Amino acid sequence: MFVKGFVADPVVYSYLMLGFVRDGDSDGVFRLFEELKEKLGGVVSDGVVYGSLMKGYFMKGMEEEAMECYNEAVGENSSVKMSAVANNSVLDALCNNGKFDEALKLFDRMKNEHNPPKRLAVNLGSFNVMADGYCGQGRFKDAIEVFRKMGEYRCSPDTLSFNNLIDQLCKNGMLAEAEELYGEMSDKGVNPDEYTYGLLMDACFEVNRVDDGATYFRKMVDSGLRPNLAVYNRLVGKLVQVGMLDEAKSFFDIMVKKLKMDDASYKFMMKALSDGGKLDEILEIVGGILDDGGIEFSEELQEFVKGELSKEGREEEVVKLMEKKEREKAEAKAREAEAAEAAKRSARAAIASLIPSKFGDKVGGTEMADNANANEAASVAEAQAGKEVNLEEATAVESASADANTT
Repeated sequence: MFVKGFVADPVVYSYLMLGFVRDGDSDGVFRLFEELKEKLGGVVSDGVVYGSLMKGYFMKGMEEEAMECYNEAVGENSSVKMSAVANNSVLDALCNNGKFDEALKLFDRMKNEHNPPKRLAVNLGSFNVMADGYCGQGRFKDAIEVFRKMGEYRCSPDTLSFNNLIDQLCKNGMLAEAEELYGEMSDKGVNPDEYTYGLLMDACFEVNRVDDGATYFRKMVDSGLRPNLAVYNRLVGKLVQVGMLDEAKSFFDIMVKKLKMDDASYKFMMKALSDGGKLDEILEIVGGILDDGGIEFSEELQEFVKGELSKEGREEEVVKLMEKKEREKAEAKAREAEAAEAAKRSARAAIASLIPSKFGDKVGGTEMADNANANEAASVAEAQAGKEVNLEEATAVESASADANTT
């Protein structure tokens, strides 16, 4: 890490130390801290690294050392500068290592010191950490309460914050509270995202509120969000499971235009339709695949369709459908080519009618001169539209026109 001419940055080291924490490498954390300490002359006065250092000690089972580090960072006589970010890291270390009471004390101190804009001792991250901490203690009502109080400290929740708490509530059987929080998002000017709706949909499915789960999915789509394929698959899977095949097919029809379905998704829907005796709808899906040039009707999927249709002796219908679609494509190409040629002819005629004769209207006056003018205009039109008249033909026409005028 030593680079000649550069001063060690505690913030950079904090990110590196956090990486070692996530990898479970406590020795790496200690090594980086000692390196930073040496680089800074033996004293690290920026508190941003202390949370990760505490986590390293906790990982090693060195609780006493972790708390000594804590006192060094936030003790009464500490000279370490603790920002909101630094405090949040320490809070997280305490909450996740059996020191929640200490975390509460530190959090209260942070709130008391908070005096914006002069002193920003807490931020959104502080409330997120404490909400997580309360949830970890099974104190979900307190988690909701602390989450709602952040506005008193000029902090505003974002979508990620709402999702985090909604997720915790849904996982612990508190769907009603999660839905109440969801309802507060619009009041806070926060927009739900795909993850928000996915959480609520899955939670509804867990308690057999299938219609409500499907409603959350529809709200997501109606709001312009695009769910991923996994969320769609869970929706359709649940609808089919409870016998709501028509609803499942309705969602399929909507999402097939918005998502890139894989073979597994097609197979699931087709199998459900087959089991429901709706083979014609399977063929409709195949027709849609064949009409869409961006979707491959793989051999594996073809064989699957044939297998399902063979249950009623209709496997040849998919072959006939494929042949029909090929004919239609060929005919469409032929019509396009014919239309293009007609447009080209029309363009030639239009150009010919607009180009004036270079001989003028008053020269000659004979029928031969008129013909010469017409020939000249046609020649120019041919050259402009398709360049199909070569130089020799144009010269011949011009020569004939000159002879006619001379005569």
